[in-house]
Order: sequence, then structure tokens, then C-alpha cells
Amino acid sequence: MASPARKQELLEVAGREVRVSSPDRVVFPDAGLTKLDLVRYYVAVADGALRGVRDRPMVLKRFVKGIDREAFFQKRVSENRPDYVGSATLHYASGTSAEEAVLTDAAGLAWVVNLGCVDLNPHPVRSADVDHPDELRVDLDPMPGVDWRQIVDVAMLAKEVLEEHGLTGWPKTSGSRGMHVYARIEPRHDFHEVRLAAEALAREIADRAPGLATARWWKEERGESVFVDFNQNAKDRTVASAYSVRPLADARVSTPLDWSEVPGSRPEAFTVPTVLERFADRGDPWAGIDDAAGSLDPLLELAERLGPAEKPPRRGDGSGRRASTMPLVEIARAKTKEEALDGLERWKARHAGVVSHLHPADVLVDGMRGSSSLWYRIRVNLQHVPEAERPQQEPLEVDYDPWAGRRPDDP
Repeated sequence: MASPARKQELLEVAGREVRVSSPDRVVFPDAGLTKLDLVRYYVAVADGALRGVRDRPMVLKRFVKGIDREAFFQKRVSENRPDYVGSATLHYASGTSAEEAVLTDAAGLAWVVNLGCVDLNPHPVRSADVDHPDELRVDLDPMPGVDWRQIVDVAMLAKEVLEEHGLTGWPKTSGSRGMHVYARIEPRHDFHEVRLAAEALAREIADRAPGLATARWWKEERGESVFVDFNQNAKDRTVASAYSVRPLADARVSTPLDWSEVPGSRPEAFTVPTVLERFADRGDPWAGIDDAAGSLDPLLELAERLGPAEKPPRRGDGSGRRASTMPLVEIARAKTKEEALDGLERWKARHAGVVSHLHPADVLVDGMRGSSSLWYRIRVNLQHVPEAERPQQEPLEVDYDPWAGRRPDDP
């Protein structure tokens, strides 16, 4: 007879007592990992995980209904937080603000995981100065149809371009399909300048590797390439940090690497069990990152030489909105990815002759940030479909309004 599930477990972490509620609740069924296993993982790799989040305001991305359900994003930290969890106030472009959690030790890691956080999502600033980032983030995001080898090639090129401009790149797997390359920078520039520098870096990488990498912002224009996502450096954006466990069935981890490891790496090799063993054996490859801050000035000079990025055409209806250069039809706007994909399958069933012309990158699935959670949009690019066979825009298969009854700028 199975033992009854425990209501809580008390752990001593960093000299503090941390309560873990429902410790036996299974978080990763395929990997057999419980909530307590996840807490103990973060405590074991705390030296590395804290290097990515310590003293940084962070959004709490809480999977309270399980990793197979949408998370909700909690920006305002509870007033009832323990005394070892700090806070910092961030101000948004909308004129609103939020007091966000700030972690300083392993007990804080255990506390946020107990709340249902699986991955950690800090801002690229320190709590003492929330207006000047000290981190440049390069997110290498592959389009459908792109294999891992291509991502690796673009990562190695990002290393080269960063070094040429006086910065040290630190690579890690994203824990999903892509890679991240971070660079510590002197906190002298605002978010606008950091994003401008990141965009210049992305454009330079794309210019050196046409067809492999792209800096095109509009997804339908990227083709089967690796998007160097410079917008992760915009204000209010967060990225899953080093040693974050991602909400995938195999409990994959966003894992820091040495550059010598990158060519032979595979993202699926880094999971909670393997990273625990790896960390115990060798420690953190990013141990020196905080001592490697460089100047952003060379990248800003590159941005000046490149000039403004090409702007897309605008609609002629007076709205000022972008006019896509591609023949797009929108399929669904849904609360969940599953609902959106179900809508796509219904559309495909009605347009079987069209589907045979589509390339992998022609189906555009976007996770869109709502007020407190993601919603999903699906569009199809008909560029490879003969013009006479292209279907017209039809009523959406799923028509979800993420802003119904609420303000879109409410944090």
C-alpha cells in the first residue's frame, strides 16, 4: 500500500528553514521528478544558479497546474515573503510599476520553486540600479527546419563578433531548441542603448552568415535560419537564466558551457540528473563571468556605422501599421497552444492541397505575452503556394481575446 502524500517537508537551506509544501507532488512525470527533487536540484547547483539571478529583480513564472498547463507570470512579490527574499521596484513604459522578488541565497531559490516556479526569469539589471543593464543577452532562436549544427555555427560566429568588439561571450543551451550567449557589460547605458547594441550585433552576424542567421524582426521574413533575437534586451524582457529547468517532459536544463564544448553539444544531453552529476564533477563553467564586464561602446559605434535598420512598409489606410511583404493568413488566436494547434489541423484538413506546398518555417506559431500568461497565435505564410491556389483569409478557427475585460498595459 502506497504511503500517504506528505503535506510538507522542512529543509535547512543556507542556514534558514524553508517549508516545501506537497513535496511528493510529481512535477515531471516522464522523468519521475517531484517538487522536492526540483528544490534539491536548485539547492545543489545554487552556486551557479545564483550567479545568474542573485540581486536581480525577477518575474515569478509559476506552473501551479503542472508543466503541461500554461504558467502565469507574477510580477508583484507578496508582502508575506520571508525576510531572506528582497524586492526592487521596476517602472514600466505604461506608467505602472511592480515590486519584484530579488534573491540572494539558496533559501530564496527553494522558496520560489515551492511557489511553482520551474525556471528562473531575472531581468538583466541589479536591484541597486534597475535602469542600466549589466548584461547583454544574445538569444539564438531557430526557425522550424533548422538543425542544431546550424545553431552551433551561429553561436561560434556570435563569439567571434563579440570578441572583436571587446566583449566576452558566455554560452549556454537555452534548455529548449536554441542557445544563449551572454556578455557582462559595464552598467553605463540605458535599455535603449543596450538593445541598439544588440541589434547591431545581430545585423553583423546575419551579414556574415546570410542564410544561416537573420536579424529580421518579422518572423515570416526569416526563412529557415537562426534568428538572433536582439529584442530580448528590451526593457521588461526576461530570459530563463543559467541552470534553469525548463518545462519540458525530459526536465531539460539551460546549461552553461565552455566554448570548447559547444561544437559537440546536444541540448537533450543536459537534464536535471545529468546536470547534477556534471556540476558535482566540474562546477560552473561560468564561474568567471562577473569578472569579465566589458564596454558596450564598440558595439554602439558599430550601430552608428550600420545606420538605422530597414523599416517595413506601412499600410495605406492611415493606421500607420506595418504592411507585411509576405502573403499571410491568420489561423487562430487561442488561450493555449493545444487549442491553437487543433485549429491549425482543422484548417489544414480543409486545405490539403495547400499543405503540400508549405515549408517548415511557413507555419508561424507565436507565444504572445498577455497580462499574466501567454496566449498563442498561428499564421501561415503562403509564399511557396502558387498564387492561384492561395486561400483567402477566413474567420479564425479559434478567436480568443486576451485583453477582454482588462487593460493590456497592466503589469
